[in-house]
Amino acid sequence: MDFLFAALGLVILVLAGDSLVKGAVNLSLRVGIPALIVSLTIVAFGTSAPELLISIAAVEDGAPGLALGNVVGSNTANVLLVLGIPALLAGLHTADCDTKRSYIQMIAATFLFIAVCFLGPITWIHGLVLLAALAFMLGDAFREARAHRNAQEDDEEEVEGADPDMPWPRIILFLVLGLVGLPLGADLLVDASINIARAFGISEEVIGLTLVAFGTSLPELATTVMASIRRQADVALGNVIGSNMFNLLAIIGITALVGEIPVTAEFLRFDLWVMLGASLLLIPFVYLRKNLTRVAGVVLTGLYAAYVVMLLT
Repeated sequence: MDFLFAALGLVILVLAGDSLVKGAVNLSLRVGIPALIVSLTIVAFGTSAPELLISIAAVEDGAPGLALGNVVGSNTANVLLVLGIPALLAGLHTADCDTKRSYIQMIAATFLFIAVCFLGPITWIHGLVLLAALAFMLGDAFREARAHRNAQEDDEEEVEGADPDMPWPRIILFLVLGLVGLPLGADLLVDASINIARAFGISEEVIGLTLVAFGTSLPELATTVMASIRRQADVALGNVIGSNMFNLLAIIGITALVGEIPVTAEFLRFDLWVMLGASLLLIPFVYLRKNLTRVAGVVLTGLYAAYVVMLLT
């Protein structure tokens, strides 16, 4: 039954997160908030809401290892699996993507996060540092996006999930479903994951790195697969880079304000460096303008499979 509840929690999280994004985007545009601001804030926060709710619930339920494993595992899965599967299916033409600036910020966020872990346990003070870094990066992204849009002299850009004709009752319904569904799905998934870990003698950290991380990466995977099919490599690569930054800085930053997060020796020895190594694998595709071919997809997904097997054995 715990596996069933975990699967049900994942489904509710994915659907509720999508519902919250749709409702928040259309509410914001209706009240006059520019689409650019919506993209950089509400959409980014909404798509990471499942990870945030899971991490907070894990800390409150006395399983902080699940929260840390969720973030580290999600970032590893985002690079190896979320980019690997679309590359394996259709390839990603990343040679024309200009993501150097955001990639440098992601690597900087990764090193900051690793430093915080070595200073652990992660407390509210560390959380404030991570959130300050997030505010700086969001401000920089906003300035860059605004300058780019002004240079292109484009009209207001389109935001995913926006419908100018969506009636108010439907907007409210999306918001309610999202706000109710997210905590419900998070509680189901966290409780079931803790029970599974105890039943099989697996640590909370490993469950967070595998089952929970994979589940919370499903929205990013769906977005990236669709971007690959539509030949939008910049969307796929940008989605992963942005999601990883938000996970490290916002999810752990906010969760640390709720409760202290201990860092185990195994994380410091192995999992943090796997996450960093996976992030550095993107250098050829960001700086050398290489395409993510099917061969690259095989390598990335193979590395992720090997990592999961190592964790479980």
